[in-house]
Amino acid sequence: MADRVLVIGSGGREHALAWKLAQSPHVKHVFVAPGNAGTADDGKISNSAVLVSNHTIVTQFCKDHNIGLVLVGQEALLAAGIVDDLRAAGVRCFGPSAKAAQLASNTSFAKAFLDRHGIPTARWKAFNNPQEACRFIISTDFPARVVRARGPAARKEVTIAASKEEACRAVQEIMQDRMFGEMVVIEELLQGEELSCLCFTDGVTVASMPPAQAHKRLLDGDQGPNTGGMGAYCPVPQVPEVLLEKINDAVLQHVVDSMRQEGTAYVGVLQTGLMLTKDGVKILNFKCQFGDPQCQVILPLLKNDFYEVIQATIDGKLCSFMPAWSENSTAVCVVMASPGYPGDYDKGMEVTGLLQAKELGLQVFHAGTTLKDGKVVTSGGRVLSITAVKEDLMKALGEANRGVAVIRFKGATYRKDIGHRGIRLLKQSLSLIYKERYVETLTSDVLFHQLETSIVSGTRSGSHSEVGGFAGFFDLKASGYDDPILVSQTKGLGAKLQIAQVCKRHDTIGQDLVAICVNDILAQGAEPLFFLSYFTCGKLDVEVTETIKEGIAEACRNAGCAFLGGEMTEVTGMYSSGEYDLAGFVVGAVERGQMLLRLQRADEEDMLIGLPSSGIHGRGFSIIRKILLMSSLHYSSPAPGSCGDKTLGDTLLTPAKMYSPSLLPVLRSGHVKAFAFIAEEGLLEGISRILPEHVSAVLDALSWKIPEIFCWLGKEGNLSAEEMAQTFNCGIGAVLVVQKDLAQHVLKDIQRHEEAWLIGKIVAPCHTGGSRIEVENILEALQLSSPQHLLNNTVGESQHQPRKNKVKVAVLVSGTGTNLAALISYAKEPGSCAQVVLVISNKSGVEELRNAARAGIPTRVIDHKLYGSRSEFDSTIDQVLEEFAVELICLSGFMRILSSPFLRKWKGKILNASPSLFPPIKDGNAHQQALQSGFKVTGCTIHFVLEESSPKAVIHQEPVSVKVDDTEETLSERVKEAECRAFPIALQLVASGAVQLGADGKTYWKHESQSLGLQEEKRDCASSLVALEPQENDVV
Repeated sequence: MADRVLVIGSGGREHALAWKLAQSPHVKHVFVAPGNAGTADDGKISNSAVLVSNHTIVTQFCKDHNIGLVLVGQEALLAAGIVDDLRAAGVRCFGPSAKAAQLASNTSFAKAFLDRHGIPTARWKAFNNPQEACRFIISTDFPARVVRARGPAARKEVTIAASKEEACRAVQEIMQDRMFGEMVVIEELLQGEELSCLCFTDGVTVASMPPAQAHKRLLDGDQGPNTGGMGAYCPVPQVPEVLLEKINDAVLQHVVDSMRQEGTAYVGVLQTGLMLTKDGVKILNFKCQFGDPQCQVILPLLKNDFYEVIQATIDGKLCSFMPAWSENSTAVCVVMASPGYPGDYDKGMEVTGLLQAKELGLQVFHAGTTLKDGKVVTSGGRVLSITAVKEDLMKALGEANRGVAVIRFKGATYRKDIGHRGIRLLKQSLSLIYKERYVETLTSDVLFHQLETSIVSGTRSGSHSEVGGFAGFFDLKASGYDDPILVSQTKGLGAKLQIAQVCKRHDTIGQDLVAICVNDILAQGAEPLFFLSYFTCGKLDVEVTETIKEGIAEACRNAGCAFLGGEMTEVTGMYSSGEYDLAGFVVGAVERGQMLLRLQRADEEDMLIGLPSSGIHGRGFSIIRKILLMSSLHYSSPAPGSCGDKTLGDTLLTPAKMYSPSLLPVLRSGHVKAFAFIAEEGLLEGISRILPEHVSAVLDALSWKIPEIFCWLGKEGNLSAEEMAQTFNCGIGAVLVVQKDLAQHVLKDIQRHEEAWLIGKIVAPCHTGGSRIEVENILEALQLSSPQHLLNNTVGESQHQPRKNKVKVAVLVSGTGTNLAALISYAKEPGSCAQVVLVISNKSGVEELRNAARAGIPTRVIDHKLYGSRSEFDSTIDQVLEEFAVELICLSGFMRILSSPFLRKWKGKILNASPSLFPPIKDGNAHQQALQSGFKVTGCTIHFVLEESSPKAVIHQEPVSVKVDDTEETLSERVKEAECRAFPIALQLVASGAVQLGADGKTYWKHESQSLGLQEEKRDCASSLVALEPQENDVV
């Protein structure tokens, strides 16, 4: 059922609140009291004349009109306790209590609060005597030129004086005239960048909004008197993401936590005015609601249902409904004010052009307007806020200024430079980009000159290239051809390039690129003549680029073609640090009568000759990356079957073999009907490309050796034999079709230079509807190629089961210093088999609950002190686990002993970390005992939790060397770091099914190849803990 909502206030902020609420399907109608001309009659929105200063009347209005939610915009009403009174009467209200609102309404309270909790702010002192205040201003050694009245004031709550004398005059005006209260706060004038950081908070969780910057001065260039705000923009480009995270944790979350610690939960919207000074971030002030005009630029960027966010905040469930914001949009608001503002101003001037502004796609929020005889007229100092949302700041400002230009009323005052600080920064950044581009262009020129020797050494007859010239030249006549046909190809490396960047291996990439281009034109019988490259990156790395270029030049020499250079482009912002893209272009030639590819030439009984691949060529690297993420290995792990002398990354990045030098004479002999380079299409499709429609082919996989890496990929990727042949080359890099009676002759010619086999033959077409290529004995061949430890687990031993959805995990904590952050980070990885769906703590207010909330993970506090027995406490935990359909439990610093019934129910599903290696040290301080016993190695153990601890329940261990100068603290810290690495690995092993607990309480492994040492161990302890396998009587 939809709610009726009451918004209390009359400004642009309240219009924006009503506008956003009206978009919710949960909202039936929005009343605004007293409202303005913009909220008078606008769809779901209308005004109310209820007397908002009388809380009893407001309460009765809410009951009479079935109001389901009240939002209070005016700070004075919040300070007066309207939220407290409405809630006491059973009316649902959004905003802080009067006690919490003191952060904004009582400057001296706010300043003392900040000092109590060590939150940086300007130096200050409160006075109720004007003479003492002035003596302080004159005598202090810092610029005490900010004068704040105690309590919310309309026009001159804050005076920023140009001199100490002016500050004294402001004190006299405030205190002697009693304009704003009986106390003033004198503050240090801070210098720096000012911004507003806001958040929703339910008293525990903080949900930050994008930062905004308001312009307080009346005129362009920040000139003229101070105002309530002449415009704002959001987000603020001057504030990097890392600083925003610091502000969120060290300011917003700190304030909310500290208020709760003092017994006053702050629930609502909290706005902090901040100054980014040379000494760090300092708080200027608070507001206990959306600021105006900050509200008008923040709410248009909110992607969620505003009503739902408010309800979650009131209900204390904000951690389960964290708001999302538009990432590629900027909002700018320009305020139009009455002439004379912020002093005395005229009223009743007609406002025109509102419809034209709406037609421009702008949002016009009313403030000081009213309806008179059906016309909109001015009634306040700030009249309208024109908001534009565009993809960048400059465009948004341009659109907002267009709206200001079409709206008219007499003497309208407004600024044209809203966001000028952000725009200046963007322009400076652009200038820096051009400067960097100039410097890096010079660097690029130097690099190309360094490569001149490499390029020249890769030339052939007919080529001519000058480094720094506009083009490379090739004289086809000088190359020795009579009637040539030119053949060209362009290629990239796709996902293999990403693996190279992760492994930081750039020396083989250039060779790979040349090989796949040259091999492709070889299918036409063409010889490569010249090669060019295209390299693009986010930021030039001379060493990386030089390595790649040298690889290309060397490969061109091996291929017998000229390297004529290439294009190098820096595209700032498109690529992250260390990322680049690479493409190659080759041109070759073949005499007109020697073109190879004629699909109709292959006939039944023709033979297929296969040449070995050097590894995995072009196809399948995207799948390989996914397989690796799901496996227990990483790129630096020993390659399967390599005996540790070669890493998996080395194996995957082995460049494609170049067949042109050895095969070109054979292909031009006239004895070869067709040639296929097995790269992008996999073995089946690669061969199909060179066969005419009227034939098929049969291959015998036992006729060649399949490299071990393919067996491992099949097993880890859960791939069938057919999928293997469709995806990978399975050890065959090139295939030739030859006439049967010439097959042995051609084979011997090839074998003078290359290993080669007869791998199959052409047969009559099959009509099964599947692939035209049949590979016999592939399961047996994969088994024969399998490493010894996989012989009993070969591909095809059972039907392959699809991978299940992520396993749902709950983490139980008792405080801080846990592995929760590591587990959450791991669960977000695309290859993770687990998902953290719940965090339970037996203590309230701990940091880990806030960390979980910030990650969008539901949290529960189950206080053990509220239960009469352990079993009752555990039963409550069990009920919550069932509610979230939890499948695995991780104990991360959980300090309670679980009952036997609970452990029996969750046997094999609870993981815990111990700060020692086997055997576990059960009593006292493990680090102290390690030091006292003279251990050279300690570490951590991740294990299943059983009723009775068992050395056989170990899942994973991470060794840590004990250093001579270690203390308990330093050793503890390093072991904790090891736990943060080890726990996610153990969780992945269990969630993926690679490790499970048997009925006998012993850990069983799906693959014996998966060892406990899955990450690189430190060199100084690797020899002590290689393939650690705990036994019953092992002693460290």
